[in-house]
Amino acid sequence: MTTEDDIRALLRQMFTAAVEAAQPERCIPRHLPAPPKGRTVVIGAGKASAAMAQALERNWPGPLSGLVVTRYGYAVPCERITIVEAAHPVPDVAGLAAARGMLETVQGLTADDLVICLISGGGSALMPLPAEGITLEDKQAINRALLKSGATIAEMNCVRRHLSAIKGGRLAAACHPARVVNLLISDVPGDNPIAIASGPTVGDPTSCADALEIVARYGIELPAAARALLESGAGESVKPGDARLARVTTTLVATPQMALEAAAKVAACAGYTPLLLGDSIEGEARDVGKVMAGIALQVRRHRQPVAAPCVLLSGGETTVTVRGQGRGGRNVEFLLSLAVALDGEPGVHAVAGDTDGVDGQEEIAGAFVTPDTLERAWSRGIRPRDSLANNDGHGFFEALGDSLVTGPTLTNVNDFRAIVVL
Repeated sequence: MTTEDDIRALLRQMFTAAVEAAQPERCIPRHLPAPPKGRTVVIGAGKASAAMAQALERNWPGPLSGLVVTRYGYAVPCERITIVEAAHPVPDVAGLAAARGMLETVQGLTADDLVICLISGGGSALMPLPAEGITLEDKQAINRALLKSGATIAEMNCVRRHLSAIKGGRLAAACHPARVVNLLISDVPGDNPIAIASGPTVGDPTSCADALEIVARYGIELPAAARALLESGAGESVKPGDARLARVTTTLVATPQMALEAAAKVAACAGYTPLLLGDSIEGEARDVGKVMAGIALQVRRHRQPVAAPCVLLSGGETTVTVRGQGRGGRNVEFLLSLAVALDGEPGVHAVAGDTDGVDGQEEIAGAFVTPDTLERAWSRGIRPRDSLANNDGHGFFEALGDSLVTGPTLTNVNDFRAIVVL
């Protein structure tokens, strides 16, 4: 007989498999280029960048040097590549210094040199080099407003690119005439390289006008200097086809789809039919929760679109429009909405978490939902709908002992969601 402990163990195993599929030590070595005639310089940014640098060092046959920046707590030892830690999701002076250092690192390169750029999710906040006339404080304020607005990650990064001195292809342009090899771990729906860390080393087809339209759509207040930069067009990024990008190649070494497929294998081995619902699901987290609940109920009641026992798997990056004062994140918001919509339906269990180990600004990856989640909350005097209205997913699941805590995973392929239907 399958117990609740068995199901929770399966959910945890699937989450672990998803994270392990995106570990740099697995996915970096097979994509390394041949050593150049000249120097090899390594640069990079993101939550996985230090682990990517370590994997590169261990498998690189010749000399190299460089600098990468990662989130506080995500550094790993490297011998030849300098690792810097900085703040995420709101940038700080350490990230500013790292971005400046990266541009200095690639100055004076020749056509015989090779730049290996290691980019992963989180890199945008970790490289906060403002465009001329904009301060770090301006960038911090804009970042906070974007995070609360409900804008998608692609929309947020479009604004960031046009207020930056390093993103939107500018870092790649600074490497010219050296060859640039981008190795990317995707954390964005659709795996578009320009949206990963705001695309510091790829051409950007969007414009300042696009950024202004996004700002207007979400009612984001911009500092005067930032608005002037966008309105004048002075913040225009490096476009595809720019001659300085002619020697840039880009490879996605890990993606959300790869993570979902790894989890699907775990489900199948355990005797559950896996159904992948999509690797790029977006929208308000609470709305996605309602939709996923509806699919789970269809399975329970009508054996469609697949018969139980099964696992519904999905990835992507939802958003949360913050209106409450609680401790939340998009994964726990999704789960709380899911639990409310399921209304205690028996035989449905779920996990959701950010594969980097941090949901929102908490050192908590996500949480678990069980058929008695609501009942246990009510018995503790907690009203689930009130918690949802207050964006207090972390507070809710912590009180039930259902938080998923992993610590730094050293990678990031976005959100992972699994719903077991018996």
